[in-house]
Amino acid sequence: MKAAIRRGNALVVDAIDDPVPEAGEVLVKTLACGICGSDLHMLHHCEQFLPAMKKAGLSLFDFDPARDVVFGHEFCAEIVDYGPGTERKLKPGRRVCSMPLFVTPTGIEGVGYSNRYPGGFGEYMVLQEANLLPVEGDLPSDLAALTEPLSVAVHAVSKARLQGDEVPIVVGCGPIGLATIITLKARGIGPVVASDFSAGRRALAEAVGADVVVDPAADSPFRHWLDFAAPPGCDPGNPLTALGVGPQPRPCVIFECVGVPGVIERLMTDAPPRSRIVVVGVCMARDTFEPLVGICKELDLSFSFGYSADEFARTLRQLADGTLDAGRLITGKVGVDGAAQAFENLGRAEEHAKILIAFD
Repeated sequence: MKAAIRRGNALVVDAIDDPVPEAGEVLVKTLACGICGSDLHMLHHCEQFLPAMKKAGLSLFDFDPARDVVFGHEFCAEIVDYGPGTERKLKPGRRVCSMPLFVTPTGIEGVGYSNRYPGGFGEYMVLQEANLLPVEGDLPSDLAALTEPLSVAVHAVSKARLQGDEVPIVVGCGPIGLATIITLKARGIGPVVASDFSAGRRALAEAVGADVVVDPAADSPFRHWLDFAAPPGCDPGNPLTALGVGPQPRPCVIFECVGVPGVIERLMTDAPPRSRIVVVGVCMARDTFEPLVGICKELDLSFSFGYSADEFARTLRQLADGTLDAGRLITGKVGVDGAAQAFENLGRAEEHAKILIAFD
């Protein structure tokens, strides 16, 4: 089969053997696969990423970067054939999505970040039958392929423990930041303030429903948060307000979707007291912040990773029924031969958010 392969620190297109389904596995043909920001990181920074995953105890990202790897974990595919010992409940030709992983007797192994299981940057994959979810109705394959990144946002929003009266701030309007805005708006949470240095990303944030879009080089998202959050008689400059005395602003919940060193510390410094900060952006380097700032402000700092099986299935259903309107996330589509150029294009924030690789 033809595939875009990580070979060394380069992405090359080459022919490799078709995968063969073993017991409990299904052979599928890739229809559409999104390029994730993690793929960009993995292409060039495996040596940083993989040790951190091992330190965290995650076997999901455990492969030899010196060997060929076929990326691609945001996919929609079509069933081709079944391996032995399968139930075959879905007919060949049925479109499916799946969490990009295998549950094995020795742990969990990822699809796409694996030497054993090639991902959706190849024409064919093998998936675990137990993880297959049928794509219902007339949901386009391109949109079905967004199930995985949107599930990341759905999980992050769940981590925030929203009650409905919050004014969220989304910092960073790349694909995950945009998906977070879409998820918040679908849940009726807002107004939503979005912040990004890129004019192109700010335009996308507005298109997917952000109520206020801010260039942080010129304005503070917290000023706009206060415009929405402060009730009559609330004086944020009064020290008693910070102590909970008198009228209080609506809660501030910040989604950090940048993943660059220094952002967490900046947000902790700028955030109002008792804010909740949910870190979704993947920072590949060591970072520092001052705990005393968070202690004095009673900040709630949490980190979000991945999603549950229930969240993944619910996201696919909500894409199919229109609850999640995510079409504007897709800003480009290429064949496998255009994968390397697509990686370069994604490095320019003004042009793209999500580019799909499609196999016709």
